[in-house]
Amino acid sequence: MAFRIIFLEEFGKAFVPKRVIPHLRLFLLKADIPQVPYKFFGALFYLTALITAVVYLLFVYPFLLHYSSIVLLLASAASWFVIQILLATLFILLVYFYVDLRIYTRTRKMEEMLPDFLQVVASNLKGGMSFEKSLLGAIKPRFTILANEMAEVSKKVMTGHDVSMALSELGQKYDSPMLRRTIDLMIGELESGGQIAGLIDKIVANIKKTKVLKEEISASAISYMIFMGSIVIFIAPLLFSLSYNLLIVIIGFMSKLSIATSNVATLSINVSKSVNPDSFRYFSIGALAVISFFSSLIVSIVEKGNVKSGLKYIPIFLISSLSMYFIFMKVLGAVFSGLAFI
Repeated sequence: MAFRIIFLEEFGKAFVPKRVIPHLRLFLLKADIPQVPYKFFGALFYLTALITAVVYLLFVYPFLLHYSSIVLLLASAASWFVIQILLATLFILLVYFYVDLRIYTRTRKMEEMLPDFLQVVASNLKGGMSFEKSLLGAIKPRFTILANEMAEVSKKVMTGHDVSMALSELGQKYDSPMLRRTIDLMIGELESGGQIAGLIDKIVANIKKTKVLKEEISASAISYMIFMGSIVIFIAPLLFSLSYNLLIVIIGFMSKLSIATSNVATLSINVSKSVNPDSFRYFSIGALAVISFFSSLIVSIVEKGNVKSGLKYIPIFLISSLSMYFIFMKVLGAVFSGLAFI
C-alpha cells in the first residue's frame, strides 16, 4: 500500500495521450517490450520534478529574490514549467533513442538469421510439407528473435489469418528492405502457385552474395577508417596539446618582456587576459569529444552505410583521443619546461 501512494502508474497513464497509446504499443513491440511501461513514465515525472526543484532552488530562486512578490510568483511558475518541460523532452528523446537502437539491433539480428531460417524452410518444403507447416517446422531456438516473430506468424495462420497477410504484417513491422523483399517474393510465388522451394534457394543465394559484397566494400574502406582514426586518436590530441604548451610559452615570454620594457607591458597584459590557458584546455577537451563523436559516425557511414552501427565506436574514439591528449600534455609539458624563458 505504501508504494501505491506515489501513483507511478497513474501518473504515467495521465501523461501519455490516449491517441498515442496504440502507436506507442506497436513501437515498443518492435523492441520486444510487450507492455507500455506506465510506471517507468511516472518515475520519469518524479525524477524531472526533483531535478527541476534542485535547479530552481540553486539558480532561479536566488535570482528572483530581488523582485516583487507577484513577479516572484509568476516567474517561479513559468520557470518551473519551462525547466520541467525541457527535462521531460530530454528524457523522452533519450528513451526514444534507446528503444530505436534496440529495434535496429533486433532487425540486424533477424537479417543475419534469415538465410539459415529460409534454408530450413526450403528443406521442409522439399520434404513434402506445406508452406505453413514448413514455416512452423523451421522455428528453432537458435533463431531466437526470428523464431519468435515466425511463431507469431504461425499463430495467426492457425487462428484463421491468411498466410500472405500474416507475412506482410511481419514485413511491415520492421524497417528491413531485405526482409520485406524476401516476404514479397515468397507471397508472389505462393499466389502464382510456383515452386516456392526453388525461389527460396535463389533468395538465400542472393542474400549470401549481398553479404559478401558488403564485406568486400567494408574491407575496401579500411584505409579511410585508418585515416580517420589516426586523426582523431593521434593528430588532433597532439595539435591541441602542442597549442596549449605554445600558449604557455608565449604568455611566459611576454611576461618576462614586460619587466624589461613598459611598452610591451600593455601587450602582455592583453594577451594574458584574452587567452586563459585553463579555458583553452577545457575547450580542447570539449573539441576532442565533439570530433570523436562525429568521426565515429562518419566511420560508421563509410563502413556500414548507416549511422546507428557506429555507436560502438564512440567510446573507443573518445577514450583513446582523451587518453592520448593527456599523454601528449605530459610529454610536451616536460619538453617545453626545459626552455630557458619559461
